[in-house]
Amino acid sequence: MPDPKLDCSDLDRYMGKPMQPARMVEPFANTDIRRWVQAMHYPNRLHYDAMYAMQSRFGELVAPQSFAVSMDDGHGSAPSCIGLIPNSHMLFGGDEWWFYGPRIKGGDRVWNERIPFDYTIKDTKFAGPTCFQRGDNFYYNQHGDLVAKQRSTSIRYAQAAGEASQSDSSAAQDDPVWSDEELEALEVRKYGWIKMLHELGHAPRYWDDVVVGADLPERVFGPHSIVSFTTEWRAYTFTQWGSMHRRTDLNMAELGFVGPMAGPEQDPTEEANNPENTDGAYVGPSRGHLFPRWARYIGMPRGYGYGASMGAWITDYFAGWASEWGMVRHSVANYRSPALTGDITIMTGTILDKYLDEEGRHMVAVDCKMANQFGAVLATAKAEIELLKKPG
Repeated sequence: MPDPKLDCSDLDRYMGKPMQPARMVEPFANTDIRRWVQAMHYPNRLHYDAMYAMQSRFGELVAPQSFAVSMDDGHGSAPSCIGLIPNSHMLFGGDEWWFYGPRIKGGDRVWNERIPFDYTIKDTKFAGPTCFQRGDNFYYNQHGDLVAKQRSTSIRYAQAAGEASQSDSSAAQDDPVWSDEELEALEVRKYGWIKMLHELGHAPRYWDDVVVGADLPERVFGPHSIVSFTTEWRAYTFTQWGSMHRRTDLNMAELGFVGPMAGPEQDPTEEANNPENTDGAYVGPSRGHLFPRWARYIGMPRGYGYGASMGAWITDYFAGWASEWGMVRHSVANYRSPALTGDITIMTGTILDKYLDEEGRHMVAVDCKMANQFGAVLATAKAEIELLKKPG
């Protein structure tokens, strides 16, 4: 029997059935890749400096592994939030990724085949009965090569949970204040990870040199702001007007969004009429990220970041450490809380294991924790990374 407070019975008719696609209109350009790494705070010259990239193993500028999600019209969450749950809100709950080898570069097109996978209902402290819904994204390039698979998790919960939070104390609604001295100290910490990228250069990180139990370098960025979150939003290809052949089956009200949070986001007819109503920054459920009023409407104290961006930060964290010769082959991340305006994000990790896998690849198992300045955990992740073996 469906829970009367969270009726998920409509979801069954979508499970295992391919969704209507949303195709990109033009191939990616190098500037799309540059815009992405800039928005994701990933200053790896391989992905934005053409002359540097020409000297790399690729001989040209390539996209980071995290870039695949930028073309999907819902951050990869579309197959994990299809179906009607009346009077509900939605948050991005996590990602699992498999990477198969082909790299994305300027001139490529990427198609996403989307299939809803499953769902389960659990009681949570946050919202009572809560639906954890999963869906698969298969990213193919124009040659038919499978670039990556993403299994996303959406958290869908009753609207009342978000509305109740608006009566809470307003203390958490104010951004933390950072002194000039604190900001200067943050810049030093940020550069530590960037310096690691420079020191690696085009050299491999060899599997032989990895020590189990060693720590990964700390990565710090922020403080986050409405400006930084807006920059992230605009780096997703689908947020650009006219960039996608929009779906005609997307109905925000049918997804459970109601009243001021519904809106015509991604609607192709309204995009031709008035695109400011459709790109998510101003109207519809995505504006909760960028407007504190609407953030509080769904239960967040102030402007908050994107789950897909957190996933990109994690992939980039692992891939940057691995060097241009390494590759993240698999990762799984759980998102506990989004990054909030005024906070910083601190990423740390550990080498868990090193081994030869069934295909004879030299693999390293790692983990990652993402926390804010108070130590509150935002996300956790684990990954398996393929590294180069020393010759001989």
